[in-house]
Amino acid sequence: MSTATKPNHIGRKISRIRELRDMKQEALAYAMGTSQQTISAIENSETIDEDKLIEIAKALGVTVEAIKSFSEENMINYFNTFNDSQGNFGDGYNSNHQCTFNPLDKVVELYERLVQAEKDKVEYLEKLLKEK
Repeated sequence: MSTATKPNHIGRKISRIRELRDMKQEALAYAMGTSQQTISAIENSETIDEDKLIEIAKALGVTVEAIKSFSEENMINYFNTFNDSQGNFGDGYNSNHQCTFNPLDKVVELYERLVQAEKDKVEYLEKLLKEK
């Protein structure tokens, strides 16, 4: 009898990815339109049908392949590349992970939309007051 765990327990992989994404079972259940108990059962299942796996992957924001090929060892190796490979950081940042937009522009855009929404709300309320 072997004491080794089966490496392809899909439910455990889903559970670990959910935890890494800082998501509770309730949040995943809500995203999928199901119950927390169903998510618990899925995470305890060794296999899951392909349609359900697609739905779970979408709710977790990952690909089906990412779930199928997930392993703790790969995650550790991935994160270690940030610290271990000096070549990636020689110029101050990893060229594979550069931001493609200016975050400040996004903040300004958000505030402009919020201000416009407030202006629209005030205009609507003034219109309602004039009608009375």
